[in-house]
Amino acid sequence: MGRIFLVFKRLGQFFLALLGVVFLGAILIGAVGAVALFRQPAEPAPKPSILALDLDGLIVDTRDLVESLRKYRKDDNIKGVLLRINSPGGVVGPSQELWAELKRTREEYKKPVVAFCSAVAASGAYYAAVAADKIVTTPGCMIGSIGALIEFVNLAKLYDWARIDRYAITTGKFKDAGAEYQPLTSEQRALFQDLLNDILAQFKGAVAEGRKMNAATVDAYADGRVFTGAQAVKLGFADAEGTWDDARRVLGRMTGLGDNPEVFKAGKRSKLMEFLEASSASRSSDVSSLLRGVLQTDLSARPLMVLPGAVQF
Repeated sequence: MGRIFLVFKRLGQFFLALLGVVFLGAILIGAVGAVALFRQPAEPAPKPSILALDLDGLIVDTRDLVESLRKYRKDDNIKGVLLRINSPGGVVGPSQELWAELKRTREEYKKPVVAFCSAVAASGAYYAAVAADKIVTTPGCMIGSIGALIEFVNLAKLYDWARIDRYAITTGKFKDAGAEYQPLTSEQRALFQDLLNDILAQFKGAVAEGRKMNAATVDAYADGRVFTGAQAVKLGFADAEGTWDDARRVLGRMTGLGDNPEVFKAGKRSKLMEFLEASSASRSSDVSSLLRGVLQTDLSARPLMVLPGAVQF
């Protein structure tokens, strides 16, 4: 009798475990289904319009903007793109990706692009702006900052205080360059300086091409300095002072839609989808994540085109 009871007990435990696996699977499938259900489809513009996009905050990932450009520039009813910029710049690669897609929109799809710079349009954000046909800026906008930087955090003394001995075994003298547990050597500094110089050359080339300026003029101001919008217009780094409505009017005339063109806003991801994605990627309880937030090391050792004073981590 005891053996029979034991067998049934084990069978019960097995079925409970199986039920738990099925339940968890149902939750996961439901979450995926919810994301798909609440994802807003790319609907075509109902009438001839200009596409309005926003570039806000630190540039880390430009996938949403790039996907919107790729979808809607094929739409016959979209006649041009108006990019509103309020950004201190950010990571080099995503800034360059957005620049390339804006440029492709103009050259391959023959649709004009106007950039409107509101509060800040610096460094990587300005890199994106120079892909536009026209740049309209508020007179007090912080604009420009042509340059690049890499920030490093040296926690060696903190590790010493905490009696933590951290090190790495590498395959070459540059493999751990920029690691937070040691200072940079002179060779490593030279390596990163060469990298930044190459990025700066790419940046200056994009500005010279987009603004139709000679290299010497760009060189004279490519030292990281920031202009006001009014100064940028006088120096040729922007086309006109104005508001978002002025920029819309400029683009309307370029597209043949007149002074009051219809504005089409690309659909954004739903709040539920953003929540599910954020929840699945969240690691806020990790000690390492908390330390990165406190010590502001999230962008450490990454080539940046950013205006540091305008960045809020």
